[in-house]
Amino acid sequence: MVLNVVGLTADLLQHAPRLAALGPAAPLTPPLPAVTSTCEATMVTGTLPRDHGIVANGWYWRDLNQVMFWNPSNQLVTGERIWDAHPGTSAVLFWRFGMASGATISVAERPAYPADGRKIPDVYSSPPALGADLQRKHGRFPLFHFWGPTASIESTRWIANAAIDVLGKTDLTMVYLPHLDYDLQRFGPDDARIPAAVAALDAEAGRIIDAAQGHKVMAVSEYHIESVTGAVAVNRALRSAGLLEVVDNPVGELLDFWRSRAFAVCDHQIAHVYVRDAGDLARARAVIEQLDGVDRILDKSECGLDHERSGELVVLARRGHWFSYPYWLDDARAPDFARTVDIHRKPGYDPCELFFDPGVSKAGLGWRLIRKTLGFRTIFDVVPLDTNIVRGSHGRLPESPGEHPVLIGASDDRPRAMTEVRAEILKALGE
Repeated sequence: MVLNVVGLTADLLQHAPRLAALGPAAPLTPPLPAVTSTCEATMVTGTLPRDHGIVANGWYWRDLNQVMFWNPSNQLVTGERIWDAHPGTSAVLFWRFGMASGATISVAERPAYPADGRKIPDVYSSPPALGADLQRKHGRFPLFHFWGPTASIESTRWIANAAIDVLGKTDLTMVYLPHLDYDLQRFGPDDARIPAAVAALDAEAGRIIDAAQGHKVMAVSEYHIESVTGAVAVNRALRSAGLLEVVDNPVGELLDFWRSRAFAVCDHQIAHVYVRDAGDLARARAVIEQLDGVDRILDKSECGLDHERSGELVVLARRGHWFSYPYWLDDARAPDFARTVDIHRKPGYDPCELFFDPGVSKAGLGWRLIRKTLGFRTIFDVVPLDTNIVRGSHGRLPESPGEHPVLIGASDDRPRAMTEVRAEILKALGE
């Protein structure tokens, strides 16, 4: 049993006694960028982004002229995944890229979208009957507690229940537990509410550990979340410099990828900057280097991001900062989806989706819910545009021992690269 406890670090482990009791806690060094999709692809293949191809949570698909985030297809990952290397049976619950994979059992979030515009929580599962069985037993998957302003421990609890149900059906069970991600990004790691959030997560992990008596249980985490105080609006800078173009659309301004000479796909503390013409590289670089909050433009060959999906420039935020995706210069021209939870249409990651706009009253929210429940097309424009409310971000490499993510339950506590996690799991399986 491998528990992926997102956001857990050596410093936070003191609040998680059940997880700490699994064995030695080895510090892990993640790849760049230290974000969910890249870290998980690195763990399951044992390779860097230059090899497995997952250069961020999303990127610009040049052949489609489109930015896409959070595509779950297993086929996007190059290299042998751990569930393919393991000759026995495997279950993959809510890890990225487990959908449509070679795993014996898989479960992942996949909402249904009726033609009337609603979003109905649901899961994808293989075999198909498993998802229906889990939802009959534990209730419909709490999608709106998995991400968005109401994200909470409820989604982690549901996943823990599912993990207990499938326990023993396969030789290898891999479970993603997301709870720490939410409040660490909302409030930052130094907030007084974080120890309680870690303890709540530890309690859910403890239920799985109790059910897994007789099984080898290991835990991993992907990255540390550091305190941030400011967002770097790289796309607004590129637009002001005349390098980024927009389309004036009935829903607001849309980023015109093809006509833009340079634009950034922002993902927490890293930004892939796509520059169509090599003649504009120097100008784009000069604009970016002048921005307050930029650490440096990375050498892709040195950091493992030399892959065709990467931008022509890859930019790292300075400690305490992160990259925001907005490209409009006037909030009145922001596209309608900017104020909603819409992880697939936004051309960048938006942590503001974890908050309710303080300008939306409870009565206004209730009215939207009533209209949606009755089947009327209703926009849930409840997400704020103020990036200053975000207090935690990730993507940079850890700079102190306490910031390192951890591998718990290996044979010793020697520091490891995240590329070694795959071998440690196979070793625990006796392979």
